[in-house]
Amino acid sequence: MIPQLDKFPRVRRFTLGERLETGLLDVLTLLVEAAYTRHKAQPLTRANHLLEVVRHLWRLAHELKVIATRQYEHGAKLLDGLGRQIGGWLRSRDGAPPST
Repeated sequence: MIPQLDKFPRVRRFTLGERLETGLLDVLTLLVEAAYTRHKAQPLTRANHLLEVVRHLWRLAHELKVIATRQYEHGAKLLDGLGRQIGGWLRSRDGAPPST
């Protein structure tokens, strides 16, 4: 998704684009932190919350017509897949039973 941010119009690149890039990199940082710590719940929960913010920003980029519908759909699928992975990791930590 980050290469798509370089294509944002100048008026949005340094506001919306920068927020998206920072959010995505922060999610990555939290996932790396979770991988190397015993207490995974806190960084994973923070990553999940931050990912939700990124989803809303991505949707806003589409609504403002900064990205095309196909780009939006592709990015939304990537974000959804990442959210599913984080959720699965949260449920599997410490043998916690999956919640419904």
